[in-house]
Amino acid sequence: MDARPTLIYHAYRAATALLSPLLWRTVHKKLQAAGVPPKRQRERLGYASLPRPDGQLIWFHAASVGESLSVLSLIKRLGTRLPDAQFLITSGTPTSAALIEKRLPPRTRHQYPPLDTAGPVRRFLDHWRPDAGIFVESEIWPRLIIESADRSVPLALLNARLSEKSVAGWQKRPKTARFILNKFRLFLTQNDKTATNLLSMGAPSDRVQPGTNLKAMSEPLPVDKTAMTTIKSQIGDRPVWIASSTHAGEEETILAAHANLLKRWSNLLLLLIPRHPERRDEVTALITQTNQTGALRSKDHPITAQTQVYMADTLGELGTWYALCPIVFLGGSLKEIGGHNPFEPAQAGAAVITGPGYFNFAETFAPLVKSGGAVEIHSADDLSTAVAHWLSDETALTTARAAAKSCVNTQATALDKVTDTLCQALNLTP
Repeated sequence: MDARPTLIYHAYRAATALLSPLLWRTVHKKLQAAGVPPKRQRERLGYASLPRPDGQLIWFHAASVGESLSVLSLIKRLGTRLPDAQFLITSGTPTSAALIEKRLPPRTRHQYPPLDTAGPVRRFLDHWRPDAGIFVESEIWPRLIIESADRSVPLALLNARLSEKSVAGWQKRPKTARFILNKFRLFLTQNDKTATNLLSMGAPSDRVQPGTNLKAMSEPLPVDKTAMTTIKSQIGDRPVWIASSTHAGEEETILAAHANLLKRWSNLLLLLIPRHPERRDEVTALITQTNQTGALRSKDHPITAQTQVYMADTLGELGTWYALCPIVFLGGSLKEIGGHNPFEPAQAGAAVITGPGYFNFAETFAPLVKSGGAVEIHSADDLSTAVAHWLSDETALTTARAAAKSCVNTQATALDKVTDTLCQALNLTP
């Protein structure tokens, strides 16, 4: 096993050192545009905005919203197992920070991660001095990993998932891949394919364990019962369906399907939830172009009898929308985006519709589709047909909802095993 830094790693260090001012300017602009306070922006430079708590500190590092929220149930379980432990979550996006702050488990705090350059990484590690580091999914930042390991921080890659492009790139640099992967004590993957890919990249075979998708074990999304009561009263007895986490290039298909459905159900309501709320103007224009009547959650528009499309362009309310409707089309799947987590609507009791591009969640959708809890569509006609089937056949919808919920419950039983595996590999004891 190669344990020495490679020329490529030295080149990476040199390049990031030269580019660090540019990296900081780019990150700073994004955080500033999102309204992140200056003190918290400096967390990306390694300057902590919170004190380090006393005692054992377990650090989770995630990319963005889905990855960050997926570990909350695990932190709660670890918190029960390790009653004196403290927890730190780092994630890079303002959206993830805002949502995590609302759902932080006990003894947990959030920070933005340091840029992967010398100064920020060292300041971060000097301040927080983590007793263990758990990187979630595909967050492989070489300097952060190497310097953590050099300080004897035991590391794990949890819920590991790597794209084919990423795997191919690392396979072209086998010595560097082995050098970095050797720093982890445990790789707990989402599926067998990722385990095989990690082994082909040079991960130590005795540290790779196929696991399950951590997102399947997360708790149901929170529901704002007051908001739900208000929206329910505005909807009344109208039929309704949801298109959630949609991306550019998908709303055209969704709105075309809704236009087809309106021919049969003239009072049908579509709850449209863009993945990125800042696209509201773009999506509003599409609604107008299709001659449909829209309303916006962010502007407190009520749902009236004339509202055909209600855009839920806010953050942190997804659980409330899922609780309102048992038919959910999940976006990020009509384009080659990779899809989104189907367990979130399934946990809320919804049947799921997806496009074909859900490759990031292939192992998650497979049992859902097989059980009948989810169906795959390819066009606006397919989508309207799938929604119409469940709108018109209550028995079929009930069966699909039960199948989706059953898949979630089956996966969720694995949380204790993940907790045991992490504690053993990282020497986490009370």
